[in-house]
Amino acid sequence: MTTTTATANTTARAATASLGQIARRAGNVVAQSALLAGVWFVADQLARAAHLPVPGGVVGLVLLLALLFCGGVTPRWVKAGADWLLSDMLLFFIPAAVAAVQYGGLFRADGWRLALVVVAGTLMVMVAVAFAVEQAARLERRLALRRVRRERHLAHA
Repeated sequence: MTTTTATANTTARAATASLGQIARRAGNVVAQSALLAGVWFVADQLARAAHLPVPGGVVGLVLLLALLFCGGVTPRWVKAGADWLLSDMLLFFIPAAVAAVQYGGLFRADGWRLALVVVAGTLMVMVAVAFAVEQAARLERRLALRRVRRERHLAHA
C-alpha cells in the first residue's frame, strides 16, 4: 500500500512540475515575443520620425543585432520568442495568398513579371542571409579564438 501511495505522490509531483515548466515556457515565449515586438515598435517609430528610406523592421533588425553584439541583449533572452515567431511565420503569408487568389486577372496578364520579381527577390534574400551568416560565423570564430588566446595567456602568466 505504501508503494502505491509513494508512486501516486511521485506522479502528482511530476505532473505539477511539468505544468510549472509549461507555464514558465509559455511565459518566456510571451515575454520574449513582447520584447521583440517592443524593439520593432521603437525602431519603426525611429524610422518614421527620421524619415529613413528603409522600413522599421529593417531598422529593428539592425538594432537587435547591435544589442546582441554589444551584450545589451543575450540570445537566451529572445530565443524562445524568436523560435515561436519563426515557427508560425506561415500565418503571416495568408493575406498574400488570399490577394493572389483575388487578383487572378493580374496574374494571368503579368504573371511572368511577378514570378520573376518573386524569384529574384528570394534569391537576393538568400544571398544576403548567406553572407550575413558567414560574416557572423567568422566574427564568432575570431572572438572564440581571441578568448582562447587570452585564457592561455592568463594561464601561463
